[in-house]
Amino acid sequence: RPPIDTPSDPEPSRAPVSDQKPQRELKSPPLRPRDGSAADGKAQDVKATIHITLKSGVLDPQGKAIEGALAGLGFDGASNVRQGKVIELDLAESDEATARAKAEEMCKALLANPVMENYTIEIAGA
Repeated sequence: RPPIDTPSDPEPSRAPVSDQKPQRELKSPPLRPRDGSAADGKAQDVKATIHITLKSGVLDPQGKAIEGALAGLGFDGASNVRQGKVIELDLAESDEATARAKAEEMCKALLANPVMENYTIEIAGA
C-alpha cells in the first residue's frame, strides 16, 4: 500500500492533442525602418510626452515618504517633495495640433484625473 502523501498515478492523464483548443496566432505590428519613418512612406509618428502631477492642494503621501527617505539617506535640504508620472506614447499623426488634441482627449478620458491632477503635453517630431 503506497504512503498517503504520494499520488497513486505519478503522471496525470493528458487530453489527446485533437481535443486541445487551438492556440491563437499572434500577429506583430508592421516593422518600421530605423530612421523612424513609416514603412509605407507616410509621415512618421509624433511622440507625445505627458507630465502628470498632483494639484498643489492635494496631499502627496508618496512625496512625503520620498522626502523622509532622502533625509534618512543623508540628503538634507530636500523639502516639499511631490511625485508624479510621465507617460510617453507615439501618435500616428503628422500635424502637431491634431496630435496635441488627441493627447488632450486621452488625458481627459483616462490618463489624468482632472479633479486631483494637472498635466502638460509635449509633442516632438511633428
